[in-house]
Amino acid sequence: MHQLNSPTVSLFIPCLVDQVYPEIGMAMVNVLRRLGVKLNYEPAQTCCGQPAFNSGYRDEALQVAEHCLEVFREAEAIVAPSGSCVAMIRNFYPHLFAGHAKLAEAQALGKRVFEFSEFLVKQLGVVDVNATLTRKAGFHNSCHSFRELRLHEEPLALLRHVRGLELIVPPGETVCCGFGGLFSIKFEAIASAMTRSRLETFEQLGVETIISNDPGCVMQMRQEAKTRGNRLEVLHLAEVLDRNPDGSSGT
Repeated sequence: MHQLNSPTVSLFIPCLVDQVYPEIGMAMVNVLRRLGVKLNYEPAQTCCGQPAFNSGYRDEALQVAEHCLEVFREAEAIVAPSGSCVAMIRNFYPHLFAGHAKLAEAQALGKRVFEFSEFLVKQLGVVDVNATLTRKAGFHNSCHSFRELRLHEEPLALLRHVRGLELIVPPGETVCCGFGGLFSIKFEAIASAMTRSRLETFEQLGVETIISNDPGCVMQMRQEAKTRGNRLEVLHLAEVLDRNPDGSSGT
């Protein structure tokens, strides 16, 4: 992927951010503005279609995806704080639109959509956003980010430049937090056990905060920590990068 010169970035706000964690979207906006990026928000945007697609409702997913194509047709670059939404558009729209008249348009859109850390590092060439967070923190990479988008070093590079942050990365390959979208609803007991295991890994490493780059992972781990009475703080990557030099949030 080539680096963009002074792009106007269209914000793609995932459903969980829109409905549950708007502060994640605002944090992403603050960081991009701090870097001088021109922003655009299209209020007609909705879902990327992933929930319906993963549930087997292909016709319904296609309707939502066609609307997404329409909304972002003129967008130069699209940035989202969610690897799962980006993976849906980039990796799975070609399957959803197979044999469809808009297949080429769907494939072209996938080349213009980026996960937040991916955009900062690969497109803007930025690893230091002048953030400060004095904390011992562990990083959890989401499944879609790690396995579908092949992002590993991008979020870590950004976190390594956060002043005051003692970054801990669990050994071994990234494992699931238990969310998996509708998986956490259909198989709640299994999902909870997976989340509990993930939290225990971070607890054993002695971290105070878990940082993730996907709102689904943030929600799943926050809920499990609350259920267990655990004091572990769970933050989205954007929330960390939004911390000002004095440690306060720019939101």
